[in-house]
Amino acid sequence: MNIWGHLKTITRHKIMVMRHCFRVGLYFQGIMHDMSKYSLTEFVPGCVFYQGTRSPNSAEREQTGVSMAWLHHKGRNKHHYEYWIDYGIGENKAMQGMKIPKKYMVEMFCDRVAASKIYNGKKYTDGDSWEYYERGKTYAILHPESRAMLEELLWMLKEQGEERTFWYIKNVVMKKDYPYGKNNG
Repeated sequence: MNIWGHLKTITRHKIMVMRHCFRVGLYFQGIMHDMSKYSLTEFVPGCVFYQGTRSPNSAEREQTGVSMAWLHHKGRNKHHYEYWIDYGIGENKAMQGMKIPKKYMVEMFCDRVAASKIYNGKKYTDGDSWEYYERGKTYAILHPESRAMLEELLWMLKEQGEERTFWYIKNVVMKKDYPYGKNNG
């Protein structure tokens, strides 16, 4: 069990996401990001399965068959696409990704960038978040428009860098006329 290591990692991550969110004008989300990680349900398994180079949720899942910390976390944090999976209506009643509000899509982007920086350390590149997404995208249940937006931002980060991408998010994506959709901000 590594209490100090886990506390340090989640706090560094939270602060980094907060800074990224502040850069694009998401102040409340930046402050509130991942507060559930400090709950006993998430914090204790995080300490028990801490490794420092990847999410302790993966280690918990491998050892026990399920990550109770992750199930708790994704059900309380709207910046995870798993939060937005629901049954369809009409003809298609299968589980599917619902369209995620823009502010949570941007927070998701900030979260992924910060996680890549924390876990990759000095080896981090602007392409790491895209590469991580690519490895798991076939399993991700996302609404097509949400997927397109996430891919646009991750690809822009990889190809054009952090400064350009955060500028684009603040000055284009966060504007009301961004084509992601009305009343979805």
